[in-house]
Amino acid sequence: MPASTARSSTEARTAVERGRDVVAEARRATADVGPLLRLRISGLAGSTKRRLGLLGVLVGMLTLVAATVPAWGPGAGSGDRAQNLLLFMPSAYLGVLFIAVVSATASGGGRELLARDEAVAFPVSPTTDHLGSLLMAPLNVAWLLQAWVVLGATAYVLGPERLLLVQLPVVLWIAVATAGAQVVAWSFEWLRRTAHGGLATGILLGLLAALAVTAVAAGAVTGFLDRAPTVRIVLLSLAGRNGDWAAYAGGLGVLAALALVLVVLGAVPAHRAARRAPHEETALETSHHPARPLPGSDLRMVLRIDRAGIWRSVPLRRGVAVLALIPGGVALAGGLGWDMLLIMPGLVASGGALLFGVNAWCLDGRGGLWRETLPLSPRLGLVSRAIVLIELLVGATVGTLLLASLRAGVPSLAELVALVSVTAVVAMMVTARVLQWSVERPYATDLRSARATPAPPTAMFGYSIRLAAATTMVSLLFTGVVELGDWRLPLLVAVPFLLFSTRRLVKVARAWEDHPTRARVLATVAG
Repeated sequence: MPASTARSSTEARTAVERGRDVVAEARRATADVGPLLRLRISGLAGSTKRRLGLLGVLVGMLTLVAATVPAWGPGAGSGDRAQNLLLFMPSAYLGVLFIAVVSATASGGGRELLARDEAVAFPVSPTTDHLGSLLMAPLNVAWLLQAWVVLGATAYVLGPERLLLVQLPVVLWIAVATAGAQVVAWSFEWLRRTAHGGLATGILLGLLAALAVTAVAAGAVTGFLDRAPTVRIVLLSLAGRNGDWAAYAGGLGVLAALALVLVVLGAVPAHRAARRAPHEETALETSHHPARPLPGSDLRMVLRIDRAGIWRSVPLRRGVAVLALIPGGVALAGGLGWDMLLIMPGLVASGGALLFGVNAWCLDGRGGLWRETLPLSPRLGLVSRAIVLIELLVGATVGTLLLASLRAGVPSLAELVALVSVTAVVAMMVTARVLQWSVERPYATDLRSARATPAPPTAMFGYSIRLAAATTMVSLLFTGVVELGDWRLPLLVAVPFLLFSTRRLVKVARAWEDHPTRARVLATVAG
């Protein structure tokens, strides 16, 4: 029998052979992205697929409108307002990178193509996971909003002349920022998983926070933004409008090459992170919690369980930290006045609801079956979940406003009453809406994974759009009311919203008390 001619694992390989293996692995990983995406889509119901298709068309139309319509607005291209806005464009482009980095880092590298439990049966290459995360980056309302803002502002500043050529550098810059954010996020996730990752990430974040506070206190933020490298994006768009083809073609080539390099580079820390165990998740799952004295009432006991479910979930803890610090930090750095801060409660509330509220019963998972055996009223669990969610939304909003107040000064009575009113309104409105979604459309999800979301990415995308649109409209309404100067008007406007939200909560409570409905929800989230 002839001897095998297969290469032994102990034989040395040349650099060329190792390079071929890397290229072959990259091709396989890239080819796997399409089937995995189709697998995710195939699991959706027919009506959900139709809604997703309509939503995709709507988003495409809104993107086209945002990128073109402002170019024909009053004063676009040459007016005083356009010239003043031109000075802020480099800062806006830099903000795209900042939001992308924060969003990707908080979710541990991006969105998962497959959940952790499913990846056991269907092993996915880290490169495939990385590429899938990049493709699903637009399924994020923060990513979409910042893209619409910079595209619309660019169109308004530079006008309609050669608009496609003007917008192309901006689109490439958004791609560069998204790919660069993935590199940073995967590197941060790898650092988290090292032997002393918790200490290292804590020190790093502390240094960054201290640096940011020092820059704001020293008044150096404006000087830094004036020297931001994103000034070149503005110059490149101007070159496309003015017909400076040599500079334009060279700049586009640099941006395209940089985006490609960052996409490839992101696979390196993704592989390194995949080779290490997630220490933070493992520590939470293996930790011991000593028993505490029983509280004095059933409601307090259920509240304790629900609060512990948030703080013992890695993605929820990270999300709460980001929600409490980032909006307030942005408002503080931008020096927003109280008239602009009326928008913040709606944005914070819509973001906080996406942490777990849109699928509120996923906090229990399989434990929901145990909780159902307790001799408690079903309505008690719903009340507890609503209280915990309102606590989270109001607490994050208060933290944001406290940070922003360091530079905003003292609000007038009308502004203070409007802030309290809009905070109460959006908290109640969002809580009622997401609890209704939780009862009507539950999902099975595992919030132990650091990158988990309470619903599939497509569903989260739809939820985020609807919540952001509703809360923004309400915030704009209160912004207009406060301009009238009467502190009693915000209270009068808030009353019908609070009554409507209370009515919706009562309807959700009645639905939750229905035994077949409750059994369907618990069976789904426990699956």
